[in-house]
Amino acid sequence: MKKKQGFFQKKKIWLIIFILLGLVVFYWVGLVLAQGADEPGTSADPLVTKSYVTEFVGHYFQENIGTAVKKILSETSTGSAQWQIKTISAGQDFTGGAGTELILRTGTALILDPTGSGLPDLTGGVNLAAGKVVPPNHLILIPRADGRGIRAQTTVVIMHR
Repeated sequence: MKKKQGFFQKKKIWLIIFILLGLVVFYWVGLVLAQGADEPGTSADPLVTKSYVTEFVGHYFQENIGTAVKKILSETSTGSAQWQIKTISAGQDFTGGAGTELILRTGTALILDPTGSGLPDLTGGVNLAAGKVVPPNHLILIPRADGRGIRAQTTVVIMHR
């Protein structure tokens, strides 16, 4: 009977060795397959990582949004968007085109309004009728090119655009 026990013990040892060898082979196969995996975010592996999205969005904003902002800023800093200074002698009129903004800096002037609609005082939040005194340092809007403007009572300096 002792012989049979030794036979089974040898068989058990070989079984354990075979199982351990199989586990080692499966481990190596797993390592080889893991090394062959593509980087996340490539066309072979469509998984998108946070870093990929951050890089893509950052690049998009730099190219598209940055260019649009620069274009808008360059358009608004040229031409009629800049304030111009003008001195008007007593008795002279200043009439602007549609959308003209003006600020009376010094002197006294009256509202000139042949239409009877008045001029909006954007600073004071009121409508100034014809013949009213233009308040100094208030933003006045000329909404249409219909003869509305100001008439200088004394020599005045205005800013307009």
